[in-house]
Order: sequence, then C-alpha cells, then structure tokens
Amino acid sequence: MDLTADFFSLFELPKSFRINLSELDSRYRDVQARVHPDRFAHGSEAERRLSMQWATRANEAYQTLKKPLERAKYLLELAGHDLQAESNTAMPADFLIEQMEWREAVAEARSGGDHHELEHLYQRLDGDLRGRYDELGELLDVLRNYPLATDRVRRLMFLEKLLHEIDDALASLDD
Repeated sequence: MDLTADFFSLFELPKSFRINLSELDSRYRDVQARVHPDRFAHGSEAERRLSMQWATRANEAYQTLKKPLERAKYLLELAGHDLQAESNTAMPADFLIEQMEWREAVAEARSGGDHHELEHLYQRLDGDLRGRYDELGELLDVLRNYPLATDRVRRLMFLEKLLHEIDDALASLDD
C-alpha cells in the first residue's frame, strides 16, 4: 500500500462518482484490519507511527468517499478542477431566488412549530437532491463534464446546508 495513493486506489475502487457503498465499507474494514494501531502495539516506534498514519489515511479516505458531496469534490480535485467555494460565491439569480424561497418556508414552518411542514420540506428537498446527485453522476462518470459538474457541486453545497438546517429545525421542535 502507498500512503500517497488516491482514496479510490487505497480501497481498490474505480475513480467513479457512482460507487458501491457496501463494497466501500467492506474494503475499508479490510484496510483497517491490516493497519489498525492495535495490531502494532508491540511493534517498533516506526511501525506504530506508520500504522497510525495508515489508519488516519484510511479513515480520511472512507469519510470522503462515503458521502456523495465529498466524493464529488474529491473527484473534481483529482481532475484538477478547483471549486473556488470560498472565493467564488456567485450563483445564478434563479438559483438564489429558489434558495431564498426555501429558507423563508423553513423559517416560517420553524417559527410556527409546524413539524408536518418541515417534514414535507425535508422530503421535497431530499428528493430534489437525489435527482441532482444522479445528474452529477452522469456529468462525472459518463460525460466527464468537469466545469458543469463543478457548478452542480457548488449548488449542492447550498442545498445540503439547507437540508441540515431543516433537520436542525425538526430536532429543535422534537426537544
């Protein structure tokens, strides 16, 4: 194994957005079983240090690849496409208007304590996200249209944040 290998190679998976998550889980467990620091507790200092580096790398790779948004960002990074998420916050007006409408609906439902409406918004957004991730898989795996995929990932970052906000609003009503 090579500590400098990309995350997909570490788990012997194809560099693809659409991956088999149960295969990822299985490969992760295999790698962890080989490199876990407990296996090297009685080894030399160098072996223990290397084991810790491997375990850390495997955890980082697994956490990145198991989440679709993080996996997409990583694939774009591997393809040499910078998201410029911090420096380029410009988005199309229609997308921003849609975001404002979503946020207003969430704020209204939250302030009104409307659990049912928040659930409805969550389900609608979750369904929308699934469609957007399907499109992203096509852009990354089939069309290799990295500029458009970069735009879609930037939009998904907004939408995932909104989904978490709805989830937080639901949790606060449950408390």
